[in-house]
Amino acid sequence: MTDAFRPAGPTAAHPPTLGIVLAGGLAHRMGGGDKMHLRIGGATILERVIARLAPQCSRLILNANGDPARFAASGLTVVADSVPDYAGPLAGILAGLDWAADHAPDLAWVVSAPGDCPFLPRDLVPRLHQARIEAGAQLASAHSGERRHPVVALWPPALRTDLRHALMSEGMRKVDEWTARYAVGIAAWPAAPVDPFFNVNTPEDAAEAARTAALYPNA
Repeated sequence: MTDAFRPAGPTAAHPPTLGIVLAGGLAHRMGGGDKMHLRIGGATILERVIARLAPQCSRLILNANGDPARFAASGLTVVADSVPDYAGPLAGILAGLDWAADHAPDLAWVVSAPGDCPFLPRDLVPRLHQARIEAGAQLASAHSGERRHPVVALWPPALRTDLRHALMSEGMRKVDEWTARYAVGIAAWPAAPVDPFFNVNTPEDAAEAARTAALYPNA
């Protein structure tokens, strides 16, 4: 798998979109390390995320801090936070918006997804674009069951200056606090039988994800 531009697939009707997999956290609840390398249903979580997200995107990159060589097998370009001290997912989103503006200026949209979600929907990007258009909104984010997932979202790189100011000058860290400043379309998925946004934060989560993958191998 490489981060080269890919031919249009079955979801090519939506605008060309850069995908960024967010892996900039410290994984404290997993005892440190890269939880994306855990194997779920015969593949690592990162392999599962790539398999779902890459066909929906014109290009895919990875946000991670530290030595990028540990992700070399993914073939993805690794982009570190520009905001210091592990400022959270907003810093990773900013890194993606900056990378898009500098390296893929023809892509007017960026979709972000956590690197610890092994069951991401295969229609994520077109559904987010549909929600954005129907709401006449600047952004779109995902929802499942009773929960909104503000990190699973669609962003225009044009907002990167505003986001940098919020991070650097206002000390903002919560994604939903920043997105509250804008119109946001919501794309909803059912949470049963498999929540597509289930994320692996603990060893118990990893065990549950493995059981889910065994019961629902096509999830």
